[in-house]
Amino acid sequence: MSFTVVTQDLVDVAISSSLNSFGSRRRFQKDITVSELKGKLEMIVGSSSAFMELQLFDENNKMVTSMADDAALLGSFPIDDNMRIHVIDKDPNRTVGEYEDVSKVEKFEITAQEYEARSDSVRAFKKRNKLGKFADKDPEEEKRKEEENKKKEIEEETLAKTITVGSRCEVNNPKVPPVKRGTVRFVGKTDFKPGWWVGIQYDEPYGKNNGSVGGKQYFECPDKYGGFIKPNFVKVGDYPVEDDMDEM
Repeated sequence: MSFTVVTQDLVDVAISSSLNSFGSRRRFQKDITVSELKGKLEMIVGSSSAFMELQLFDENNKMVTSMADDAALLGSFPIDDNMRIHVIDKDPNRTVGEYEDVSKVEKFEITAQEYEARSDSVRAFKKRNKLGKFADKDPEEEKRKEEENKKKEIEEETLAKTITVGSRCEVNNPKVPPVKRGTVRFVGKTDFKPGWWVGIQYDEPYGKNNGSVGGKQYFECPDKYGGFIKPNFVKVGDYPVEDDMDEM
């Protein structure tokens, strides 16, 4: 009785190089020669195949063997998935880290006036096709948007004026769960965003600030207990403090 050892045709390995700290993963056919493998590695690590020395490492980063025979098949070595092929570049004209030193890369710079004058730029393309901010604006559409914004602000103001500073409240924003309880500390307009806002001191550290945004203090509370929310997400009422509920 004879036995045949069958192995997979492809192997998935990591690739590293002595020239840089970059790493990658590739799949190779096991029936290619080491010489053919070096040719494929040229485009991956940037070394010339004529100056390559290959080493095989296992998953524990222990060297298994040197792949010195260019005529040998890749599958003739004890190679398996998740092992690593390390490329040592023997070219005396190459420098370690040369692909990582961006200071040696010549930068292309252009003035705003030169860019504006070009016909092959993204801006020129948008202008020709009237895209983005260069699109023709429909006066009726602009008027409709302006009316919608005014209506929204009036609705926000109406809701905000029903909320009193010092009131207990519950905040329910579906986009930022969970439902939170706290005390209203501020109602009004802010400098950081347009419209009406309600400043909340939460019972728990659900907030993002201490009542200050952009260097302006709208109210005071412990850090991470303060937050600002739109009036439509705030409901005032006789809501007990969360800690008190836990003790009941």
